[in-house]
Amino acid sequence: MEESRIFDIEERLIDFAIRIIRVAESLPKTKVGNHIAGQLIRCGTSPAPNYGEAQSAESRSDFIHKMKVCLKELRETRIWLLMIVRANLMKSPLKLEPLLNENNELISIFATSIKTAKQKNTETS
Repeated sequence: MEESRIFDIEERLIDFAIRIIRVAESLPKTKVGNHIAGQLIRCGTSPAPNYGEAQSAESRSDFIHKMKVCLKELRETRIWLLMIVRANLMKSPLKLEPLLNENNELISIFATSIKTAKQKNTETS
């Protein structure tokens, strides 16, 4: 029962951000829960607008830089999600598995895009 894949990265990033917001809202209202929720919201919602900026980059190196920011934020998000799971901050941590899978897929997409852009950058230099 595989869901159909959304191939528009911007749409995937927006959906990812919404899912992150929902996770953050479900965390316990404790000192730790609030801290992690804040961090998760910052890094988990950042890739979508940063990707939007990358689409209007002024140069290939500007594009690469903005894509690297997206990748960095996605990697940070992954770590916060893993902390939530390991610290048992959610009643059903298995519910985070699909979100972690999407996070890993997005990391792979961005890593590959950056590698391709860098190769094209050296070919045109």
